[in-house]
This record gives sequence, C-alpha cells and structure tokens, in this order.
Amino acid sequence: MIRSTLVVAFAYGALAALAGCSDDPRAGYTLKNQYRQDVKTVAVKMFQRSRDVYRRDIEFDLTEALVKRIEQDTPYKVTTIGRADTELSGTIERIDQHVGSYDPETGRPRDMLLTVTVSFTWKDLRAGRRDVVLVKQEKLKATGDYVTHEPVGEVFFQGGQDVVNRLARQIVEHMEAAW
Repeated sequence: MIRSTLVVAFAYGALAALAGCSDDPRAGYTLKNQYRQDVKTVAVKMFQRSRDVYRRDIEFDLTEALVKRIEQDTPYKVTTIGRADTELSGTIERIDQHVGSYDPETGRPRDMLLTVTVSFTWKDLRAGRRDVVLVKQEKLKATGDYVTHEPVGEVFFQGGQDVVNRLARQIVEHMEAAW
C-alpha cells in the first residue's frame, strides 16, 4: 500500500515538473537542446598567452580541457579548421595568484588563490557567413585555490588544472544558443 502511494506521488510530481516545461525558450524552461542546431562542428585553435602570462603550457591545458568539454557536453564535434563550421579561439590574458591564508605558526602560505582571465571568440566559417561572430567574450574569469601547506602540499599545476576546467565549462556555457 505504501509502495503504490509512493509511486503515484512520484508520477504526479514528475507530471507537475514537466507541466512547467515548454518547447518555447521564451517561456523560461525548455526540453529542447540548448545549443545551436545549425552548427555541427567546431575547430578549437590553441589558446594563446598574452605577453604578461609566464606560466608555460597552460594554453595546452586549457585547449585540451575545452576540446574534452565540447565533446562531452555539446552536440558539436571538434574537427580541423578545413572541415569545421565554426572556429573557437582565445587568449589567456592574466594569471593572478594571491595568498589565501597564512600558517600562524610558521608564517608560510597555507593556501593560494588562483584567478585566470581569458578572452575568446567563436566565429562562423561557413560560406556566406564567414567571420560572423557567434560569441565574443572579454575577460572571463575563473578562480580556484590550492593548499600549499603540508601534509597536502599541492603545487600550481594542481590548482591550475581546477581553474582550467572551470574556464572550459564556462566557455562551453557561452556556446549555448541565445534565448
């Protein structure tokens, strides 16, 4: 008796949740795909470092994380520039690192806060729409932290990887179709 009541309650709850959804994105909720239907492929160019960014290989890490996130979270396929409908490119503008807190006994940093700032452009490469900018975002930031204090003793690479993954997620979120 209790089991059947729970099943009925769950069914009503699911129907109530779906009743608020609409195929019209202007309604506020939708079950449709949130990505552009006219784009099938994306070429992801290696992100560049501005002349003020001295951390080596962060551009490789960001580009790799971005390719993985596009393949995982979107209907787009990542391909070469000659075969792509669109191109995503960007620049790592800044990397800021600050001490989050100090160990009161030693005075050494306990954890570090890391902020990476990027700018990117997603443009159309198809005939008749060449170089139409689909998305342009300046100074997108992601922040993370890592523990430098023993026994954990993380280094920049570990904290940086978390921030790079957050940036990749944010960039892909900007690739969603406009409502």
